[in-house]
Amino acid sequence: MKIAKQLKDTNVAEYLLYMWQLEDTLRAYGCDADRLRDEYVARFDYSDEDRAAEAQWLSDLCQMMREEGKTERGHLQINQGTVSLLTDLHQQLLQSPKHPFYSAAYYKALPFIVEFRSRSGHTDAPELENCFEALYGTMLLRLQQKPISKETQEAVTHISHLLALLADAWRKERAGELEL
Repeated sequence: MKIAKQLKDTNVAEYLLYMWQLEDTLRAYGCDADRLRDEYVARFDYSDEDRAAEAQWLSDLCQMMREEGKTERGHLQINQGTVSLLTDLHQQLLQSPKHPFYSAAYYKALPFIVEFRSRSGHTDAPELENCFEALYGTMLLRLQQKPISKETQEAVTHISHLLALLADAWRKERAGELEL
């Protein structure tokens, strides 16, 4: 909860990747709140009060996953909502003449996004969801210490740059500093 709150305020792209990783962590623990509290949260260097709050938050997320049928795969509505809001902002930035650097980054990343969409078979998903899937998949490969091809690394570089610009625009919009 602490990490998620901090990331949501500072970098929404990292927040979303964190939340996707957290969904997978909850699945790995079988969405069992007791196991999460005893085996996962217990390892955190938190006060007892913060540990209890974290355990409750994770228990609530597990409950949401059960209610939404996401215990095997998929993303919670709160995370899908974030992707939807980011998609709206993405479209506004692309349509705004005040953000040519964003448009340029998008068009540099677009061939890689199209390629990823084609390979993943998720052509009906929003483009930004595909971008996050590419980054998340690459993150998992790194965690597993598996090789990442030069082509994939190039794609991830362009997609990361685009999402960094989008995350910065999100932060500015939330602070009332973004002009569209």
